[in-house]
This record gives sequence, structure tokens and C-alpha cells, in this order.
Amino acid sequence: MNATPDFSSAEIEAGRRLFGQPWDFVWAAGSTVSLPKVHGLEIAFAGRSNVGKSSLINALTGRNSLVRVSRTPGRTQELVFFSGDPVLTLVDMPGYGFAKAPKDKVRAWTELIHAYLRGRANLARVYVLIDARHGLKDTDAPSLDVLSEAAVSHQIVLTKADQVKRADLQDRIAATQTALAGRAAAFPRVLATSSRSGDGLPELRAAIARLKAERAA
Repeated sequence: MNATPDFSSAEIEAGRRLFGQPWDFVWAAGSTVSLPKVHGLEIAFAGRSNVGKSSLINALTGRNSLVRVSRTPGRTQELVFFSGDPVLTLVDMPGYGFAKAPKDKVRAWTELIHAYLRGRANLARVYVLIDARHGLKDTDAPSLDVLSEAAVSHQIVLTKADQVKRADLQDRIAATQTALAGRAAAFPRVLATSSRSGDGLPELRAAIARLKAERAA
């Protein structure tokens, strides 16, 4: 389905076991001073408002209601932390770009996002979610720039890939990989997923399990 590196059956199984654990909400932070203490590794999910972050986290963990899903952009207003593994924590970030909220609140979320990306010592990788139907947009650039400036490892994950024709999806993957070529901290491969069909989820789980094994070694 996508141009991702191959994963062994053992890595796919490691990803399945990692996300088969009982993941639960543990913390929410609306400012940098309210962030939880640094522990283990954190994997964060970023993206434009309504790109499907909540749906993807629910699909990865097999918990339909772990993260509240809303059709209203800007519903997630804090950094939300989920734990189910002794080492790894998942972080759902407020969506950037368009949101049905006052401008001062959107500005505060953006500042929180950027401060977290710049200063979180145990942040192992940020998965930047992009709607496969639309590809990279100008609103993605500021967060990608912050990640590049802070040398934070990040990888693009295309969401809603089941809603794009296969040939168009391959073109979108290729175009996205080309756009990332000048960003040293960007992982060169693009993952394509669908929370609805489950396509690409085993590979994303395996990628996260591989990252955890590499960073925890």
C-alpha cells in the first residue's frame, strides 16, 4: 500500500504486543508548567485540526474510546498523555491550523505545541499526520520548521489513505518524500494508514516498536 521499509514478522508481532497492552489516559497539560515529569520515551502525534489524530491513536491501541473523536476542529486543547507500557508514552497534541476557537486560544495552543517540541528531552519522535487526500499544506510548514530547527526526529503519516485511489496515493507518498528531502531530522519514508480499514497500522506499530527498542537499548 505504501513505500515503507519492510518489517520482519517478529517486528510486526512486537508492534502488536506493544499496542495490545491496556493503554489509558494518564495526564493532560494545558501549559508547559503542567507537563508531567519526564519518564521513559514519548511518541507524539501532531497534525492539522481534524486530520484524524484521535482516530489513529484509538485504532493503534484498539481502544475505540481512548481518545474522544470529534468532527469539530480544535476540540483537543491540551497535550494529552496515554500510558500502557512501562517505557513508552503516547502524546496527542492539539491540532494546528484551522480551529473553531477564539484566536487567542489557538495562539496559546500553538505556543504550547512549539514549546513542547523544542524542549521535551525524552521526545523520541513526532509523527506528523497529513490527510492523504490533500497532502502537505502551508499550515504544516511552521510545525515542520520547529521540528527541523530543534532537530527532533519526525515522520510523516498519511491518514485516511483508504479514501485515495492507489495510484494517487503512491504519487502523494512520492511527492511528500520529495518535499522532506531537505529536512535532516525528517525520517525519509512516509507511512500511509487508514484508521477505518486498518491499512498500514501493523507497519506503524512495528515502526514505533522498532524505535522504542533502538532508543531504550
